[in-house]
Amino acid sequence: MNANISKAAEAWDAEDSSDLYGIDAWGAGYYSVSSQGDVQVNVDHDGETVSVSLMDIVSGMRGRQLDMPVVLRVRNVLDDRIATLNESFASAIEQGGYNNVYRAVFPIKVNQQCHVIEEIADYGRRYNHGFEAGSKAELIIALSQLRDVETLVVCNGYKDAEFIDLGLYARRMGYPVFFVLESLHELRLIIERSRALDVEPLIGVRMRSSVKVDGHWSQDSGDRSIFGLSTTALLQVVTELREVGMLHCLQMLHCHLGSQVPNIRNVRSGVLEACHIYAGLIAEGAPMGYLDLGGGLAVDYEGASANSTHSMNYQLDEYCVNIVESVRETLDPLNIAHPVLVSESGRATVAYSSILLFNILDVRDSQPGAIPEQPPEGSSEFIGHLLDVLQRVSPDSFQECYNDALFYRDELRELFYRGRATLRDRALAEDICLAVMQRIAKLLPELERVPPELESLPEQLSDIYYANFSLFQSLPDIWAIDQVFPIMPIHRLQEQPTREGILADLTCDCDGRIANFSLPSGPSTTLPLHALREGEEYYVGVFLVGAYQETLGDLHNLFGDTNVVNVSVNADGSFDFVGELQGDSIADVLSYVEYEPKHMQEQFRQVAEEAVRSGRITLEQRQSILSAFRDSLQGYTYFEHH
Repeated sequence: MNANISKAAEAWDAEDSSDLYGIDAWGAGYYSVSSQGDVQVNVDHDGETVSVSLMDIVSGMRGRQLDMPVVLRVRNVLDDRIATLNESFASAIEQGGYNNVYRAVFPIKVNQQCHVIEEIADYGRRYNHGFEAGSKAELIIALSQLRDVETLVVCNGYKDAEFIDLGLYARRMGYPVFFVLESLHELRLIIERSRALDVEPLIGVRMRSSVKVDGHWSQDSGDRSIFGLSTTALLQVVTELREVGMLHCLQMLHCHLGSQVPNIRNVRSGVLEACHIYAGLIAEGAPMGYLDLGGGLAVDYEGASANSTHSMNYQLDEYCVNIVESVRETLDPLNIAHPVLVSESGRATVAYSSILLFNILDVRDSQPGAIPEQPPEGSSEFIGHLLDVLQRVSPDSFQECYNDALFYRDELRELFYRGRATLRDRALAEDICLAVMQRIAKLLPELERVPPELESLPEQLSDIYYANFSLFQSLPDIWAIDQVFPIMPIHRLQEQPTREGILADLTCDCDGRIANFSLPSGPSTTLPLHALREGEEYYVGVFLVGAYQETLGDLHNLFGDTNVVNVSVNADGSFDFVGELQGDSIADVLSYVEYEPKHMQEQFRQVAEEAVRSGRITLEQRQSILSAFRDSLQGYTYFEHH
């Protein structure tokens, strides 16, 4: 059993669960455990904190027939992240004597969902919060969300003529749309299209930073980054723009260090390098005026406040102050005017506002069957040896007992293979061996040193909780890049979780499992969970999933998009369902892979008709079968309770 859950059950309370799962650290004040044992979301209304139980929201979902799994988005949390980002930079600018403004742009690729983008545009209007687009489709989204002529649109990625024309038309209407160059070929195309449409473009250049960053994307940072122009290429841009009389259009330097940068020293180093290149471009005759520092602002998924891949060793205020100070202290001695500061913080803007909720369908526990005190009459001699080992387990003999238990179990299996032991012998031997391992596992937290071969024992003995979701659809980063998200039950937290488990999804894939968790005590291969109760649902939440997870999902086993609920918490503690999106039906996902549901119905009708002709079913049975087929096509792709 995990050392974190060894407290006496009768003394357990909600505060213990809060400490166990570390929610106060990674929840950033948005999530906590109520005294009733439910996870609650906390929002601010005029300086007062208002809390709503997630179980109350789940109850509202059930009343609206919105089945699990569900992505829950809390609009207040998204609004607060927008406000906090903009106001933190504004505060750093005011306190640091910086003589310009900050403009945020949201990278649409981080979460392209309509409700999210529209909320950023609507609530962010007070801060002139803009958008970053990396494709024509994303640019169309950004242009449709323009609210005023102070809203920046930054165009990254490779651009064809159609992409450029869209941006130039927005420029003609007075909007600050920047084309950030990824190649010299793009520059020539921008010059060509701007002349054809008679519109002067706003041009930025993306530098290739030499700074090597910490975290998951470290191998793609520094000189080996696949993005950005070399110093030589930057000078070539200046030369070509000067030759065509358009150097005055070069007004932005873009510097992106990478996603989820956990170390603030990397950020400061990157800003210092960008400032010197910015100054160099001004010395070459470019007017400049905008410094876009890209993304990288991290999210502390672990709540560890550490320089590790899934954490961060700084806070937002420190991040803003470091950037403002670095720019001012570098440019002031050179008598260069302070540029408009731009950042593309996507992950830190949207991650906190979304939660994946799902129910547990079943558990395969690791409990052995009934073990007799004496070997059953006529059983193998190895049964007696195993029972003896079970009695000898102690802190002084655990290694010997571990070795003996495996030896005797394997010897009995060998006898079984040869037909010299019964199936009951084998089952009993495996149960006794399992009981030995469980007793040893309980001793591990007390040991000064755990032998390497026993380090994985807790995971091997853990229960498997079968969860109603698809990892590949809803949490693809766990599979793809070993991302860690905070995961915990959202109720029954006034009770001690007495089981250790891993999570298995609905897909028929060995990768469809979660066995890597972050707890305050450190990384864990198991998660403390409660035993299921007959007739009661058990709900688990995966938090901070607003960045990328809704965008990157795939159709593994044809599990489609989940139901989505958008809620807004009111000042009186009530909440409104401000948006409900039904998840994909089976017909929807079949159409994605080129099936035509109506044609499939007709094909199946012919199958049923043949069964009637051959006398295998009656006409009445045919109608019931066709009706079930038709209803299933319109059903949810996930497990449904009927």
